Amino acid sequence: MENGAARTVPAVIVAIDGPSGTGKSSTSKAVASQLGLSYLDTGAQYRAITWWMVSNGIDITDPSAIAAAAGKPEIVSGTDPAAPAITVDGTDVAGPIRTDEVTSKVSAVSAVPEVRARITELQRSIAAGAEGGIVVEGRDIGTTVLPDADLKIFLTASEAARAARRNGELKGADINATREALAKRDAADSSRKTSPLAKADDAVEVDTSDLTLQQVIECVVTLVEEKRAAK
Repeated sequence: MENGAARTVPAVIVAIDGPSGTGKSSTSKAVASQLGLSYLDTGAQYRAITWWMVSNGIDITDPSAIAAAAGKPEIVSGTDPAAPAITVDGTDVAGPIRTDEVTSKVSAVSAVPEVRARITELQRSIAAGAEGGIVVEGRDIGTTVLPDADLKIFLTASEAARAARRNGELKGADINATREALAKRDAADSSRKTSPLAKADDAVEVDTSDLTLQQVIECVVTLVEEKRAAK
């Protein structure tokens, strides 16, 4: 009884999914910071293993080669929303994993079942070890990684809004090229056989097209606080 009394707020596991350009990362980090929760960017883990494959000369067009190497790199993710660090074999890769080369190859690597099994196991262990609760963002968190999450949120936005946001991040990028790249990524993520991008049946959908980032954050914070109050 004393332990229960000592914890002022119940721990909650929050899964936030959705395609690129919906404000997922910015929202997840801000919500975690505001509510004192840990934070995990699962996309960074797939980027990290892709970076390792590219750096080690693994043939990205050969799923069997990717599968054979999937267990080799040691990936460590920090869970501080203010500074979400990620290392591969002890090397800080927070910058290198955001290059165009990695971005163009991450869908192919992520589609390999052995890679997803390895990263999913890593994600589950991090979520299980987050004592005060955690916000986990990705594309298959509510459906595959953490199907028993306390709260599942699926962020969406129109293609135009997503391209505009992504263009803001990629200074000087061509908006049409950005839209094409997003559509290609969506198609790859949604059609893969293993853990495709999909909305969980019990997820709350939030369309961010006409909302400011602050409005999206407030909406999600409210949902998390309601879930905490109900626990």
